[in-house]
Amino acid sequence: QVQLVESGGGLVQAGGSLRLSCAASGRTESGYTMAWFRQAPGKEREFVACITWRGGIIYADSVKGRFTISRDNAKNTGYLQMNSLKPEDTAVYTCASSMNRNPPYQTVRDARTYNYWGQGTQVTVSS
Repeated sequence: QVQLVESGGGLVQAGGSLRLSCAASGRTESGYTMAWFRQAPGKEREFVACITWRGGIIYADSVKGRFTISRDNAKNTGYLQMNSLKPEDTAVYTCASSMNRNPPYQTVRDARTYNYWGQGTQVTVSS
């Protein structure tokens, strides 16, 4: 089992920045891929970004150039730096992990790829 706990959400004005963290604990010794998803009210959950154990990164087009995903494997923590935030970025952001350290490229945007999920953290961007 892997437990994921997010932090860092909050209220920010458009154009501002936030940094989300995702702390992993439990059976992490074999490595894992970490991802961020988000879900806005009335909308489906959508992929934001992922980072493999070795640092391979993929972003959703909607956040490319504004968000940066990273990880510190020694600390078992992942990060999502969000800059130039827009009101449409408002959502509950959830981190997820897959025991597959290097999943196939075509599967990383699919929530079914991930085995464990955090509880989510609210990000609200005001206009």
